[in-house]
Amino acid sequence: MAGVPADAEVEPGSLLVAAPTMFDPNFRRTVVFVIDHRDEGTLGVVLNRPSDVPVDDVLPSWGRHVVEPQSVFVGGPVEKKTALCLAALRAGETAAAVPGLIGVRGPVALVDLDADPDLLVPKVRGLRVFAGYAGWDAGQLDGEIDRGDWLIVPALPSDVLALPDRDLWGQVLRRQGVPTALLATHPGDLQRN
Repeated sequence: MAGVPADAEVEPGSLLVAAPTMFDPNFRRTVVFVIDHRDEGTLGVVLNRPSDVPVDDVLPSWGRHVVEPQSVFVGGPVEKKTALCLAALRAGETAAAVPGLIGVRGPVALVDLDADPDLLVPKVRGLRVFAGYAGWDAGQLDGEIDRGDWLIVPALPSDVLALPDRDLWGQVLRRQGVPTALLATHPGDLQRN
């Protein structure tokens, strides 16, 4: 990662993958999908932290429409009572053409949870709901990247809908090729190595 300027590749639709040396419990071995990135700060959601709370319990009109496991995912430590929803659009659909969607990148869009889910569902491959989000103020993410806390990699639309029984963290790292792929074998706790 040396020689890459901090923040050079962070953009909506990219992934922030926690480095194996990230020990903050909020982000250890997480994959964060970046929804918004600008000079004022960055906002994203953790893709690989399911909760035990069914979406139906908190957003009854959306519960039956989200992908398995149909639970709310913990999007991050900020505003934990705020719900965000991401959708992966079907081939040929664009966020601009579907009321209730705000395009993030490619076929991934942010969903307006006040919209009618029955109108959106035929246009998407899947939906996932997140409670809270990960947020960084201006310059904060730059510092964390400089410190080596995050790797910035491209996202695939399927990452947004990944099943929690997959090791998304390891899978994203492995698809980057060597030497980054080798980080997927990091045991996490070197005491246990």
